Amino acid sequence: MAKPLPALSPQDSLVAIMLAVSVSDSEIRTSELLAIEQQVNQLPIFAGYDFDRVKSIGQTVFDLFEEEDGLDALLGLIRVALPERLHETAYALACDIAAADGKLMQTELRMLEEIRHELQIDRLAAAAIERGARARHMRLVPEAS
Repeated sequence: MAKPLPALSPQDSLVAIMLAVSVSDSEIRTSELLAIEQQVNQLPIFAGYDFDRVKSIGQTVFDLFEEEDGLDALLGLIRVALPERLHETAYALACDIAAADGKLMQTELRMLEEIRHELQIDRLAAAAIERGARARHMRLVPEAS
């Protein structure tokens, strides 16, 4: 990569995690983008965050995903910028975005595993977070396969 990687704020890191999960299956779904927008607009962790930064963070994520070791570079940026006390928050946001469209693709599951490993989320805590995301995104009528 020719240009240096940007430094991320903790809020940027949370946005980057959500975007990374969304693009992990090579298709950004409207439901996922709406879920990201909703999280940024409503959660206290994003108080004062400039929503216009989402576009530049998205470009950083896209650029890194085109690189051979881009995921490792992105997770490294996130690990540096994100305080440990926000690791479970990051994982919860990632799970919510993965569940937002009602389908979990194998690539999304692998991305969640990478995030869980990189942020050192305890397996029991991860299971609880995943179960909460599943419950929040349950649909009244199951989608047809």
